[in-house]
Amino acid sequence: MSSANLRHNPATMAAPTNNLYSHGVEVPAGSRRLYVAGQVGTRPDGTIAGDLDGQVEQIMTNIEAILADAGMDLGDVVKLNAYCLKSEDIMTYAALRNRYFKGAPPATTAVVVAGLALPEWLIEVDAVAEKTD
Repeated sequence: MSSANLRHNPATMAAPTNNLYSHGVEVPAGSRRLYVAGQVGTRPDGTIAGDLDGQVEQIMTNIEAILADAGMDLGDVVKLNAYCLKSEDIMTYAALRNRYFKGAPPATTAVVVAGLALPEWLIEVDAVAEKTD
């Protein structure tokens, strides 16, 4: 996350679980904002990994590519939303996600949904990134 962004984790409430996310992220005025559409585990050749780990790895690769195209990186991500098909997949996703976010993690939401657009998709993740130039 850009050093200009401020994390908010008030002492008057429970700390983020294992410090794996931030309760809030404040972005300074004048920042560029990038909304990343929901990403799934589709590889450049159109194939999709059959397991959650492979799909999450490809999702993070896709997000990194979109960020790079905008002159940003994972450090500029301030918000992630993950949509999982099974509640037991949330912790697996979180562990994989956290390998990519070092230091100040973004604000994060993970929910369990009844289904995604294609049956082979196990997870979908969207993001918001902010960067002060």
